Amino acid sequence: MNKLKIFSVALLASAFASQAQDINQAKKAIDAEQFESAKSILKSIIKAKPSNGAAFFTLGNVYLTQSVEDSAKIYFQNGLNTSEGAKLNYIGLGQIDLDKNDVTGAKAKFDLATKDIKKKDVQEYVYIARAYMNVAKPDYKSAIAILNQAAIKNSQDAQLQLALGDAYYGDGKQNEAYVAYRSAFQTDNTLLRAKMQLGVLLKGAKSYDEALKAYNEVIAINPNYGPVYRELAETYYKIARNKPSQAAANYKTAIGYYDKYMSLTDYSIHSRMRRADFLILVEDYAALEVEANKMIELDKVNPRIYRYLGYAAYKNGNVDVAIKSLESFINAPGNKAIALDYLYLGLTKIKKGTSADGLSIDPVALNAGLVDIKKAVEMEPLAVQDLSEVGKKLFSQKLYKEAASIFEFGSNVMDSKTYLDDNVYYGLSNYYANNSKDAKPDVIALQKADAAFEKVLVASPTYHEAYLYRARTNRLLEKDDVMTKNYEEYVAKVTALGAEEAAKPAVKAKIIESYNNIAASYANTDKAKAMEYFKKTLALDPANAYATESLKTLK
Repeated sequence: MNKLKIFSVALLASAFASQAQDINQAKKAIDAEQFESAKSILKSIIKAKPSNGAAFFTLGNVYLTQSVEDSAKIYFQNGLNTSEGAKLNYIGLGQIDLDKNDVTGAKAKFDLATKDIKKKDVQEYVYIARAYMNVAKPDYKSAIAILNQAAIKNSQDAQLQLALGDAYYGDGKQNEAYVAYRSAFQTDNTLLRAKMQLGVLLKGAKSYDEALKAYNEVIAINPNYGPVYRELAETYYKIARNKPSQAAANYKTAIGYYDKYMSLTDYSIHSRMRRADFLILVEDYAALEVEANKMIELDKVNPRIYRYLGYAAYKNGNVDVAIKSLESFINAPGNKAIALDYLYLGLTKIKKGTSADGLSIDPVALNAGLVDIKKAVEMEPLAVQDLSEVGKKLFSQKLYKEAASIFEFGSNVMDSKTYLDDNVYYGLSNYYANNSKDAKPDVIALQKADAAFEKVLVASPTYHEAYLYRARTNRLLEKDDVMTKNYEEYVAKVTALGAEEAAKPAVKAKIIESYNNIAASYANTDKAKAMEYFKKTLALDPANAYATESLKTLK
């Protein structure tokens, strides 16, 4: 479904015929996602005729679309006191109840809205179904049930079919959605949203070329229909994600279409926020920082702007601005912080504590950052996927303990696409942090390394290096029996790949390492076994000094 909550405004009953033209203008503006224009039209209708309850309801819905619940609620409540179409406002208040998980309260209000409606009327049911779809946690199945029941009364209503298409699409039923969208457009060929949604279905199925053709058919009908350019932008974004080699060009195309969309809608603070969301998607943080600063000029008190400024400043290396902005957003009363807010705040704190040469991190800053990152991962476990590259950079700078503290988050999230990499690097980070001459081995850290390499072998049994690093880790732990077993497993796995693999210089060196360490572990308990393995070393490397000297000692 589209990220924006879109609702369709149906034709009003004949009782409101005197206001039909104005309401129709508002409907067209809403469908074109020109929400500020729609609000202006609806406010003028209310001023001219305060008894028009449908105008109050429609205006309240616009505010819900823009996530301004307080204003929406005021209009719905005032709408209940009107003499024409007042009951529609129960539906708006019911949606607010749904957003608060008060299903019983919502249903009671929906029942009031549909009490004594005419036999053929279906629009109230369309609005109720959309209320179920437009909340934070959509209930598409309830929407489908309501719409199918309404279709018994009037299956040829275009708005009902459009809503049914949206409900089926949200519920993952592509074929049923296609039939409903097609039916909506066939019933009313001015309903461009229904035709556009056929392209959205193709986009969802990753048939991007076909989706582009579908959008261009909409443009051929009306080149000024703004929402289709947003869909084009999002489709090119998807193409960019699927074709990394052409990502830059496709991102540029995507932004161009989004700017076209903006030019056909409005440049209000809300539309700018939509554009900011898209800039985050395409990772254009330079443009995002410019946009965020423009939004602050327009609205100095809207806390959401500080989220955008915080994200952009973090990505652009402006750590002080990032920390101040993100903390301002998170701490603002009524704001709902998400995982990414805490993730970027934590990473910014770590970046601020990193020395200019990148070779050290202030422990206080590191710990403060890890606290915020932990909050992020608790809120959304898959946030760990954004940590992997950070950890790898620390690893490349030989900040092994610090890297381990980052990779530890991802090492425990099996559903993460970076799960294997995170465990490999978590194990390596803990191993190398304890393998220097001056390091006093941290037993707990080494045990974590061993456990990480074990997870790697479960996830990827052919990752033979994990046997080798388990052996090295257990050597530091002075667990000779486990070390020997791991080295033997490594040798068995690589030799099973054939003589050509075992003869590769890097592999051969590791086999020699394995034989020498196995031999050393037997030196005090089984001299014959020790000598056997040293001889295996010399068979591969006759000049190996360690094996040669050790054999002399054993004899």
